[in-house]
Amino acid sequence: MIDLVIQIMSYPFMVRAFVVGILVSLCAALLGVSLVLKQYSMIGDGLSHVSYGALSIALACGIAPLKLSIPVVIVSAFFLLRMTENNKIKSDAAIAALSASTLAIGVSVTALTTGMTTDVCSYMFGSILAMTKEDVVLSVILSVLVLILFVFSYHNIFAVTFDENFSKATGVRVGWYNTLLSILTAVTIVLGMQMMGAMLISSLIIFPALTSMRLFKSFRAVIISSGVLSVVCFCVGMVVSYCVSTPAGASIVLVNLSFFLIFALIRKIREKIGVA
Repeated sequence: MIDLVIQIMSYPFMVRAFVVGILVSLCAALLGVSLVLKQYSMIGDGLSHVSYGALSIALACGIAPLKLSIPVVIVSAFFLLRMTENNKIKSDAAIAALSASTLAIGVSVTALTTGMTTDVCSYMFGSILAMTKEDVVLSVILSVLVLILFVFSYHNIFAVTFDENFSKATGVRVGWYNTLLSILTAVTIVLGMQMMGAMLISSLIIFPALTSMRLFKSFRAVIISSGVLSVVCFCVGMVVSYCVSTPAGASIVLVNLSFFLIFALIRKIREKIGVA
Protein backbone atom coordinates (compact mmCIF):
# COMPACT_ATOMS: atom_id res chain seq x y z
CA MET A 1 0.00 0.00 0.00
CA ILE A 2 2.81 2.38 0.92
CA ASP A 3 4.58 1.55 -2.34
CA LEU A 4 1.38 2.36 -4.26
CA VAL A 5 1.05 5.74 -2.53
CA ILE A 6 4.70 6.56 -3.26
CA GLN A 7 4.22 5.54 -6.88
CA ILE A 8 1.12 7.73 -7.26
CA MET A 9 2.77 10.74 -5.61
CA SER A 10 5.81 10.44 -7.88
CA TYR A 11 3.76 12.09 -10.63
CA PRO A 12 3.48 15.91 -10.30
CA PHE A 13 0.03 15.98 -11.91
CA MET A 14 -1.25 13.50 -9.32
CA VAL A 15 0.11 15.65 -6.49
CA ARG A 16 -1.68 18.67 -7.97
CA ALA A 17 -4.87 16.64 -8.33
CA PHE A 18 -4.78 15.49 -4.69
CA VAL A 19 -4.05 18.96 -3.29
CA VAL A 20 -6.88 20.66 -5.16
CA GLY A 21 -9.26 17.72 -4.86
CA ILE A 22 -8.96 17.43 -1.09
CA LEU A 23 -9.55 21.15 -0.58
CA VAL A 24 -12.50 21.34 -2.99
CA SER A 25 -14.05 18.15 -1.57
CA LEU A 26 -13.82 19.61 1.94
CA CYS A 27 -15.44 22.89 0.84
CA ALA A 28 -18.24 21.09 -0.97
CA ALA A 29 -18.95 18.80 1.98
CA LEU A 30 -19.15 21.60 4.55
CA LEU A 31 -21.40 23.76 2.38
CA GLY A 32 -23.42 20.71 1.34
CA VAL A 33 -24.82 20.14 4.83
CA SER A 34 -26.55 23.54 4.86
CA LEU A 35 -27.64 23.23 1.23
CA VAL A 36 -29.21 19.79 1.80
CA LEU A 37 -31.00 20.96 4.95
CA LYS A 38 -32.29 24.07 3.14
CA GLN A 39 -33.48 21.85 0.24
CA TYR A 40 -31.01 23.36 -2.20
CA SER A 41 -29.31 20.05 -2.97
CA MET A 42 -29.51 20.45 -6.75
CA ILE A 43 -28.06 23.96 -6.82
CA GLY A 44 -24.71 22.35 -7.56
CA ASP A 45 -26.12 20.79 -10.70
CA GLY A 46 -27.66 24.06 -11.86
CA LEU A 47 -24.60 26.19 -11.18
CA SER A 48 -22.28 23.64 -12.78
CA HIS A 49 -24.22 23.99 -16.01
CA VAL A 50 -23.91 27.78 -15.72
CA SER A 51 -20.18 27.25 -15.31
CA TYR A 52 -20.12 25.04 -18.41
CA GLY A 53 -21.85 27.77 -20.43
CA ALA A 54 -19.36 30.36 -19.14
CA LEU A 55 -16.41 28.08 -19.90
CA SER A 56 -17.64 27.59 -23.46
CA ILE A 57 -17.95 31.35 -24.00
CA ALA A 58 -14.52 31.94 -22.42
CA LEU A 59 -12.86 29.43 -24.75
CA ALA A 60 -14.62 30.92 -27.75
CA CYS A 61 -13.40 34.42 -26.81
CA GLY A 62 -9.91 33.33 -25.80
CA ILE A 63 -10.43 34.27 -22.12
CA ALA A 64 -9.04 32.32 -19.16
CA PRO A 65 -11.97 30.02 -18.20
CA LEU A 66 -11.82 30.48 -14.42
CA LYS A 67 -11.59 34.27 -14.66
CA LEU A 68 -14.91 34.42 -16.52
CA SER A 69 -16.81 31.51 -15.01
CA ILE A 70 -16.31 32.45 -11.34
CA PRO A 71 -18.01 35.90 -11.52
CA VAL A 72 -20.73 34.60 -13.88
CA VAL A 73 -21.61 31.71 -11.55
CA ILE A 74 -21.56 33.98 -8.48
CA VAL A 75 -24.00 36.40 -10.15
CA SER A 76 -26.21 33.46 -11.21
CA ALA A 77 -26.24 32.07 -7.67
CA PHE A 78 -27.18 35.50 -6.29
CA PHE A 79 -30.12 35.94 -8.68
CA LEU A 80 -31.23 32.35 -8.16
CA LEU A 81 -31.36 32.97 -4.42
CA ARG A 82 -33.25 36.24 -4.85
CA MET A 83 -35.87 34.65 -7.13
CA THR A 84 -36.63 31.88 -4.66
CA GLU A 85 -36.58 34.21 -1.63
CA ASN A 86 -39.19 36.46 -3.22
CA ASN A 87 -41.36 33.43 -4.04
CA LYS A 88 -41.38 34.41 -7.70
CA ILE A 89 -40.54 30.85 -8.64
CA LYS A 90 -39.99 27.58 -6.76
CA SER A 91 -36.35 26.68 -6.07
CA ASP A 92 -36.43 23.36 -7.94
CA ALA A 93 -38.10 24.96 -10.97
CA ALA A 94 -35.63 27.86 -11.00
CA ILE A 95 -32.65 25.50 -10.81
CA ALA A 96 -34.05 23.25 -13.56
CA ALA A 97 -34.73 26.20 -15.89
CA LEU A 98 -31.29 27.70 -15.26
CA SER A 99 -29.59 24.34 -15.69
CA ALA A 100 -31.21 23.51 -19.02
CA SER A 101 -30.82 27.01 -20.47
CA THR A 102 -27.14 27.48 -19.67
CA LEU A 103 -26.26 23.94 -20.77
CA ALA A 104 -27.95 24.63 -24.10
CA ILE A 105 -26.04 27.90 -24.45
CA GLY A 106 -22.74 26.14 -23.73
CA VAL A 107 -23.34 23.38 -26.26
CA SER A 108 -24.50 25.88 -28.91
CA VAL A 109 -21.48 28.15 -28.42
CA THR A 110 -19.14 25.17 -28.63
CA ALA A 111 -20.80 23.88 -31.81
CA LEU A 112 -20.72 27.31 -33.50
CA THR A 113 -17.12 28.16 -32.62
CA THR A 114 -14.58 25.42 -31.94
CA GLY A 115 -17.00 22.67 -32.94
CA MET A 116 -18.05 19.60 -31.02
CA THR A 117 -14.62 18.08 -31.65
CA THR A 118 -13.55 20.07 -28.59
CA ASP A 119 -13.10 17.81 -25.57
CA VAL A 120 -16.60 18.40 -24.25
CA CYS A 121 -16.29 15.21 -22.18
CA SER A 122 -13.71 16.87 -19.91
CA TYR A 123 -16.19 19.64 -19.10
CA MET A 124 -19.10 17.28 -18.58
CA PHE A 125 -17.29 14.63 -16.52
CA GLY A 126 -14.14 16.37 -15.28
CA SER A 127 -10.45 16.28 -16.06
CA ILE A 128 -8.64 16.95 -12.81
CA LEU A 129 -5.37 15.44 -14.05
CA ALA A 130 -5.11 18.11 -16.76
CA MET A 131 -4.98 21.06 -14.33
CA THR A 132 -2.20 23.59 -14.91
CA LYS A 133 -0.03 25.08 -12.16
CA GLU A 134 -1.94 28.37 -12.50
CA ASP A 135 -5.24 26.55 -12.02
CA VAL A 136 -3.86 24.82 -8.93
CA VAL A 137 -2.62 28.06 -7.33
CA LEU A 138 -5.94 29.86 -7.93
CA SER A 139 -7.94 26.83 -6.75
CA VAL A 140 -5.93 26.51 -3.53
CA ILE A 141 -6.23 30.22 -2.72
CA LEU A 142 -9.99 30.28 -3.33
CA SER A 143 -10.58 27.00 -1.47
CA VAL A 144 -8.70 28.21 1.60
CA LEU A 145 -10.68 31.48 1.47
CA VAL A 146 -13.97 29.53 1.32
CA LEU A 147 -12.95 27.42 4.33
CA ILE A 148 -11.90 30.47 6.36
CA LEU A 149 -15.15 32.32 5.64
CA PHE A 150 -17.20 29.23 6.48
CA VAL A 151 -15.42 28.70 9.80
CA PHE A 152 -15.82 32.33 10.87
CA SER A 153 -19.50 32.36 9.81
CA TYR A 154 -20.28 28.88 11.19
CA HIS A 155 -22.66 29.90 13.99
CA ASN A 156 -24.67 32.30 11.82
CA ILE A 157 -24.85 29.80 8.96
CA PHE A 158 -26.11 27.24 11.48
CA ALA A 159 -28.83 29.65 12.66
CA VAL A 160 -29.89 30.62 9.13
CA THR A 161 -29.99 26.97 8.04
CA PHE A 162 -32.49 25.89 10.68
CA ASP A 163 -34.71 28.91 11.38
CA GLU A 164 -34.49 32.08 9.30
CA ASN A 165 -37.36 33.82 11.11
CA PHE A 166 -35.82 33.27 14.54
CA SER A 167 -32.44 34.38 13.20
CA LYS A 168 -33.96 37.63 11.94
CA ALA A 169 -35.57 38.20 15.33
CA THR A 170 -32.22 37.80 17.09
CA GLY A 171 -30.50 40.29 14.78
CA VAL A 172 -28.74 37.94 12.38
CA ARG A 173 -28.49 39.38 8.87
CA VAL A 174 -30.20 36.48 7.15
CA GLY A 175 -30.02 37.96 3.66
CA TRP A 176 -26.29 38.56 3.98
CA TYR A 177 -25.52 35.03 5.18
CA ASN A 178 -27.73 33.46 2.51
CA THR A 179 -25.84 35.51 -0.06
CA LEU A 180 -22.51 34.47 1.46
CA LEU A 181 -23.57 30.81 1.33
CA SER A 182 -24.54 31.15 -2.34
CA ILE A 183 -21.23 32.88 -3.21
CA LEU A 184 -19.14 30.25 -1.42
CA THR A 185 -21.15 27.53 -3.16
CA ALA A 186 -20.66 29.18 -6.55
CA VAL A 187 -16.88 29.38 -6.10
CA THR A 188 -16.73 25.76 -4.93
CA ILE A 189 -18.81 24.60 -7.90
CA VAL A 190 -16.51 26.32 -10.41
CA LEU A 191 -13.41 24.84 -8.79
CA GLY A 192 -15.04 21.41 -8.55
CA MET A 193 -16.01 21.50 -12.24
CA GLN A 194 -12.43 20.72 -13.21
CA MET A 195 -12.43 17.73 -10.91
CA MET A 196 -15.92 16.27 -11.40
CA GLY A 197 -17.41 17.98 -14.45
CA ALA A 198 -20.86 19.49 -14.87
CA MET A 199 -22.66 16.15 -14.63
CA LEU A 200 -21.06 14.89 -11.41
CA ILE A 201 -20.23 17.95 -9.28
CA SER A 202 -23.51 17.85 -7.35
CA SER A 203 -22.43 14.49 -5.88
CA LEU A 204 -19.66 16.24 -3.90
CA ILE A 205 -22.31 18.40 -2.23
CA ILE A 206 -25.05 15.83 -1.71
CA PHE A 207 -23.41 12.51 -0.81
CA PRO A 208 -21.23 13.42 2.22
CA ALA A 209 -24.12 15.24 3.92
CA LEU A 210 -26.70 12.52 3.21
CA THR A 211 -24.28 9.78 4.26
CA SER A 212 -23.43 11.49 7.55
CA MET A 213 -27.10 12.08 8.32
CA ARG A 214 -27.65 8.32 8.32
CA LEU A 215 -25.76 8.04 11.63
CA PHE A 216 -25.40 11.50 13.16
CA LYS A 217 -28.09 13.93 14.31
CA SER A 218 -26.33 17.08 15.53
CA PHE A 219 -25.28 19.76 13.02
CA ARG A 220 -21.68 19.81 14.28
CA ALA A 221 -21.34 16.02 14.08
CA VAL A 222 -22.75 15.96 10.54
CA ILE A 223 -20.39 18.77 9.50
CA ILE A 224 -17.32 16.97 10.86
CA SER A 225 -18.38 13.60 9.47
CA SER A 226 -19.14 15.11 6.05
CA GLY A 227 -15.73 16.74 5.85
CA VAL A 228 -13.89 13.56 6.80
CA LEU A 229 -16.01 11.36 4.52
CA SER A 230 -15.59 13.68 1.55
CA VAL A 231 -11.79 13.70 1.82
CA VAL A 232 -11.62 9.93 2.36
CA CYS A 233 -13.94 9.23 -0.59
CA PHE A 234 -11.92 11.52 -2.84
CA CYS A 235 -8.61 9.87 -1.93
CA VAL A 236 -10.00 6.33 -2.27
CA GLY A 237 -11.67 7.26 -5.56
CA MET A 238 -8.41 8.65 -6.95
CA VAL A 239 -6.51 5.52 -5.96
CA VAL A 240 -9.19 3.30 -7.53
CA SER A 241 -9.09 5.42 -10.68
CA TYR A 242 -5.31 5.06 -10.87
CA CYS A 243 -5.32 1.30 -10.25
CA VAL A 244 -8.13 0.26 -12.61
CA SER A 245 -7.93 3.12 -15.16
CA THR A 246 -11.45 4.43 -14.66
CA PRO A 247 -12.42 8.15 -14.90
CA ALA A 248 -11.52 9.97 -11.68
CA GLY A 249 -14.89 11.73 -11.29
CA ALA A 250 -16.94 8.58 -11.76
CA SER A 251 -14.71 6.62 -9.36
CA ILE A 252 -15.15 9.26 -6.65
CA VAL A 253 -18.95 9.20 -7.06
CA LEU A 254 -19.04 5.39 -6.83
CA VAL A 255 -16.95 5.44 -3.65
CA ASN A 256 -19.34 8.03 -2.18
CA LEU A 257 -22.27 5.79 -3.12
CA SER A 258 -20.59 2.82 -1.45
CA PHE A 259 -20.12 4.73 1.81
CA PHE A 260 -23.73 5.91 1.68
CA LEU A 261 -24.97 2.32 1.38
CA ILE A 262 -22.65 1.19 4.20
CA PHE A 263 -23.87 3.96 6.53
CA ALA A 264 -27.50 3.23 5.61
CA LEU A 265 -26.95 -0.45 6.45
CA ILE A 266 -25.35 0.44 9.80
CA ARG A 267 -28.35 2.64 10.59
CA LYS A 268 -30.75 -0.23 9.81
CA ILE A 269 -28.78 -2.58 12.05
CA ARG A 270 -28.77 -0.03 14.88
CA GLU A 271 -32.54 0.39 14.56
CA LYS A 272 -33.03 -3.37 14.62
CA ILE A 273 -31.05 -3.83 17.84
CA GLY A 274 -32.62 -0.73 19.42
CA VAL A 275 -29.56 1.52 19.48
CA ALA A 276 -30.48 5.23 19.18
